Amino acid sequence: MNIEPKQADVTASRFEIGLYTFGDLVPSQDDGRRISARQRLQEMVDAAVLADESGLDIFGVGEHHNLDFAVSSTSVILAAIAQATKRIKLTSATTVLSTIDPVRLFEDFSTLDLVSGGRAEIIAGRGAFVDSFPLFGYRLDDYHRLFTEKLDLLLKLGKEERITWSGQFRSALNDAEISPRPLQPEIPVWIGVGGTPESAVNAGKLGVGMAIALLGGEPERAKPLVDLYRLTGRDHGHDSSKLRVAVSSHGYVAETSQQARDEFYPYYSQYFYQFSGKRTGRGRIPRSDFDYSARQATVLAVGSPEQLIEKILHQHKLFGHTRLMLQMDIGGMPYEKVAKSIELLATKVAPVVRRELAK
Repeated sequence: MNIEPKQADVTASRFEIGLYTFGDLVPSQDDGRRISARQRLQEMVDAAVLADESGLDIFGVGEHHNLDFAVSSTSVILAAIAQATKRIKLTSATTVLSTIDPVRLFEDFSTLDLVSGGRAEIIAGRGAFVDSFPLFGYRLDDYHRLFTEKLDLLLKLGKEERITWSGQFRSALNDAEISPRPLQPEIPVWIGVGGTPESAVNAGKLGVGMAIALLGGEPERAKPLVDLYRLTGRDHGHDSSKLRVAVSSHGYVAETSQQARDEFYPYYSQYFYQFSGKRTGRGRIPRSDFDYSARQATVLAVGSPEQLIEKILHQHKLFGHTRLMLQMDIGGMPYEKVAKSIELLATKVAPVVRRELAK
C-alpha cells in the first residue's frame, strides 16, 4: 500500500508548527532536586506566551495522574494559558478519554473555547500510562471498549445541543441539554495514535484528524499507518481534505548540531531513566545510542535549524501532514534553554518550512 499525499490533503493555509508538554517534574541531574509544581506550571505558561508571541501555531498540554508530573487537569492550565495569549491554538495532548466522562470533557473544552476566543482542540487517546484507571475506578480489562464508547459519545456531543444516548460505562442521556456550546461551530477532535493499525483505521472510519506520536526510529516506518488512515477514510466516504495528520516528536533546536545534542542529551537521558530506565534496570541512555537516534535519518528532531528544516520537509513528503508538535521541556531542562530553542524554532525553522511548502 502506498498512497501519495495529494495537495487536497493539506487543508491548512499554512503548515502548523507548535509545542506540547507533559509538565514532568524529573529531578535535576545535578543535585537531584525537583522544581516545585507551581514553578513548573508557570514555566509552561511562559513557554506558551513565548510561542504565541513568536508566531508558532499551537500549544498542547498532556495529562498524568501521579506526582512525577505537574498537570492532571489539562483544561485548567489551558484556560490559564488562554488568558495570557492571543492567537495560538490550545489542545490537550493527550486526553485519556477512557477514564474521563465525555460530557464533563466536552463542557470543560467548550468553556475553554469560549474564554480563548475559539482556540480549543482535543486530542483523545487511550493513554500510554494507565495510572488513571484505578484512580477513577475503571478496569484495564475494559481498556479498548471504554475508549470506543466514550469517543462515540464525545463526537455526538459536538454535533447536537440535546442528546439521547446510552452505553455500557455511564448513565444514559435522555434528551439531555449539553452546555455551554463552544464558540467554534465544532471543537476539532483528533485521535492520538501510538503505532497500532487499529487506531489508524478507527480514525479513518470516523473521518477525524490523526495525531501520530513519532518518538524514535525512521519516519518511513510510520508511512503505512498514515496510508492506512487515509485509505480507510476515503473508503468510508470522508472528504480527503478533512483527513488531517499531525506528527508529534521530541525536539530541540540550537545554533549548531553539536550544541543541540550536547545540550539536549543530559535531559533526554534523565527523562527516560526516570520513566523507563529505573523500572527496567537498563540505566541511562548512552551518549553513543542517543547520537545514533538523533541522526538525520530519524524522527528525533534535535539539531541545527537547517537540520530540522530538512527533517520536517522529508517527513512532509512521506505523510503530507499539516501539523508538527515538538516536546522540548523534558528531564528538568532549565527554562532558559527551552526558551532559546522555542525562539529558534519560530524564527529560523518555521518560516523556511512554511515558505518551502507554500511552493
